[in-house]
Amino acid sequence: MKKNILEDIAYARSGDKGPNANVGVVFKDKVSYDWGLKKLTSSTVKEYFGTMVKGQVERYELPNLYALNFILNDSLQGGGSETLINDAQGKTFGQAILMMQIDF
Repeated sequence: MKKNILEDIAYARSGDKGPNANVGVVFKDKVSYDWGLKKLTSSTVKEYFGTMVKGQVERYELPNLYALNFILNDSLQGGGSETLINDAQGKTFGQAILMMQIDF
C-alpha cells in the first residue's frame, strides 16, 4: 500500500446545524467506498479532528451513493450566531478531512 490522502479517492462537502458540523464523504468508486466502510470510522474521524470535536461523531452509510456522512457533535462552539471561532459554519471540515493521510 502506498501513502495517499483521502482526496485521492473521495470528495467531501460540509456544513453546519447549530453547534454541530456535518461532513459528507463521497467515494469515487465502489472499491474506495468499501475501503471507507472499513477504515473511515466514527473513531478515526474523531481522532483525526482531535480537540475540535468535543462531542461524539456519528456515521451514516449511504451505499447507493458510495458515501458516508459524519455528524461532528459539539464542534462549532454553539454555531454561527453564538461563537467567535473562525469557521462557525463548519465549511472547512470537508476540505480538512480530504487532507487525512490514508493507506489505500
